Amino acid sequence: MKTLIGKRNSTPSWGGVSAILGIIPLLAFLGYFLLVPIGTIVNRSFHDNKGHFTFSLFTALFSGTYRDAFIGSFKLSGLSMLVSGVLGAFLAAAIVKTNGAIRSLTSSAAGVLANTGGVPLAFMFIAAFGQDGLITKFLLNVFHFDLYGGSFDLFNFWGVLLVYCFFQIPLMVILFTPALENVKGEWREANNSLGGGLIHYIRYILIPNLTPALLSSFVLLFASAFSAFATARAMTIGTVPLVPLVIGNLVNGDVIAGEQNQGDALAVGMVLVAAVVMVVYLLLLRLSQRGLRQVNNES
Repeated sequence: MKTLIGKRNSTPSWGGVSAILGIIPLLAFLGYFLLVPIGTIVNRSFHDNKGHFTFSLFTALFSGTYRDAFIGSFKLSGLSMLVSGVLGAFLAAAIVKTNGAIRSLTSSAAGVLANTGGVPLAFMFIAAFGQDGLITKFLLNVFHFDLYGGSFDLFNFWGVLLVYCFFQIPLMVILFTPALENVKGEWREANNSLGGGLIHYIRYILIPNLTPALLSSFVLLFASAFSAFATARAMTIGTVPLVPLVIGNLVNGDVIAGEQNQGDALAVGMVLVAAVVMVVYLLLLRLSQRGLRQVNNES
């Protein structure tokens, strides 16, 4: 028996080897399409157009047009995160309370709208809210309201913000709905049995458990808006200072020729911002899961 056991234990475990072999294609895919491009961009960002090592490309990010681009991107991402996050959270709460076909329809619509972007989305808003758009003409002819009679302009910063909210709000619905679905009716019953009211239920149960999920959804909204390119490009033709638009101008050489390396430095800055956002998101997600486990164990 001892001999048989010893032979059985000495047999190599092919399960672990097969698992490693199974992820090799994934690692190769990530390495070729993610790590290699990032490594190339980082290398170019430390060299000028003549190949000389320099830090000047990064110091330029803190002044002039490039600093304004980062400020504009942070401002647009932050505002769209707040507006879309709040409105999307209320819509998600309303959707969770519905059942049947209405819930399926709204959930499907949110999934479609969240993935609508780029040039088609810009064309939709131009056709609807442009100076000769359908809704603009409808408001003028029916209600005698001139949408462009004041300071409204679809092609400036606030117009881009409006368009971003079109796909950010459905994205918030998709992100926050699972957290609301995890709210159990037993929590409300336990609160009532202990003599707590609606304020106690919101303050001591809903807010502690939904806040991490809400903040993590906000973080993803910020990242989504910060990295968007095609919609803003089609809406403004690069007139609004945003980091992705400036990178496109530098890399393509449409506005400034021979500054591709400066575009690489801007791209590295975006990668660093994205990395910070993802770390914050993972921490908030872990905190949210830990809070749900504690509440489930206590209940």
